[in-house]
Amino acid sequence: MSVPAGTIYRFGDYELDTRAHELRCDGAPRHVEPQVFDVLSYLFAHSDRLVTKEELLDKVWGHRYVAPTTLNSRIKHARQAVGDDGDAQRVIRTVHGLGFRIVAEVEELGPATAVAPATDNAAPEQRIGFCTAPDGVRLAYATSGTGPPLVKPPTWITHVEHDWESPVWRHWLRALSRDHTLVRFDQRGNGLSDREVEDLSFESWVRDLEAVVDTLGLERFPLIGLSQGCAIAIAYAARHPERVTKLILYGGYAEGLLTSARTQAEIDERALVLRGIPLGWGRDNLAFRMYFAARFLPEGTLEQMRWFSDLQRVTASPEIAARLLSTAARIDVSELTSRVRAPTLVLHATGDAAVPFEQGRRLAALIPGARFVPLESKNHILLEHEPAWTRFVDEVHRFLADNTDAVRPNQASGTAVKPAASSRPHRAARRPRGRSR
Repeated sequence: MSVPAGTIYRFGDYELDTRAHELRCDGAPRHVEPQVFDVLSYLFAHSDRLVTKEELLDKVWGHRYVAPTTLNSRIKHARQAVGDDGDAQRVIRTVHGLGFRIVAEVEELGPATAVAPATDNAAPEQRIGFCTAPDGVRLAYATSGTGPPLVKPPTWITHVEHDWESPVWRHWLRALSRDHTLVRFDQRGNGLSDREVEDLSFESWVRDLEAVVDTLGLERFPLIGLSQGCAIAIAYAARHPERVTKLILYGGYAEGLLTSARTQAEIDERALVLRGIPLGWGRDNLAFRMYFAARFLPEGTLEQMRWFSDLQRVTASPEIAARLLSTAARIDVSELTSRVRAPTLVLHATGDAAVPFEQGRRLAALIPGARFVPLESKNHILLEHEPAWTRFVDEVHRFLADNTDAVRPNQASGTAVKPAASSRPHRAARRPRGRSR
């Protein structure tokens, strides 16, 4: 896409910085999906004329087929990002049957004359380190933000480095780091953690969580579990009730894919999916990986689904991915739920195709005193621009703020997170030894 390098377009309270790939309002960065940013960049680079639909499709999407609804969706989100809408059209005007034109008064600036982003709203820095599980497996963990800790067990496939800048997870990680020090780590077999490991049992997953929080010297903290991470969080909370102050569970389940199957037909169908992973994944089959992406992000953009598909390819080998999913499919923490003592918030998308809504309802019913919040969405991973995401963030932050029982670890030292004195020292980020595929 041809856009003048380093150009900054100022219009009203906004600046579109093509050098930093950033949209700012009153100096504060505003998140924009990469494809929406490309649409804005091209329109502003040609603000002196009409840009036809065909030209915009060609310059942003190249030779790929794009449905008209996709372009309309990007224009809608572009307008929302710059405080415009389809009725007012103060910034982007639709010329019906032809294309689009920038109608706002635009000033072009060089990088040196741009207004610096407001530091209070800047994205938090991520710090990556390593610790060792009891069986010698090296685990990569990441911390971001400041304040009391918030610990997130891993989901099926993760990569602490790639997730940080992804269009799928970026808004999750920024939001959860806003008022807390977010702690998360790559599951064994995944990402920057050791890839080639023998033990991929559910028990090893719980021990890995114990290793990470002990390494960081965390004594009391809230846990937030997503998807399979909910079961890990439940098991830890049941085992260590004195350490967990709050429990947040989104898109989770008490019983895995196979454990929850009630008929032979369900068992056969779900087993078929598990058996197909090494074959489809191993042949680098994009269509196979996109099948999983569509289950997690049915309303996602093509760019988001492609990113999720690529994450599957770079995060784990086919064999490890299949073994991890097989372990998750056999999870059953039903009997542990009654032992959870922490105040619990359970949230679930009503149209979730990856983990049915009924699983979330059942999970909330099993945990004593749990509060249940249905979210109107079809996405297992909530997208930044949908109303369900806004409600999720509001509910979680309100739940965490109402925490008179929360105690920061190592409070006397004044630090929210630090390595435990008895643990191995924090080391600079590097890829652990061991083969990866």
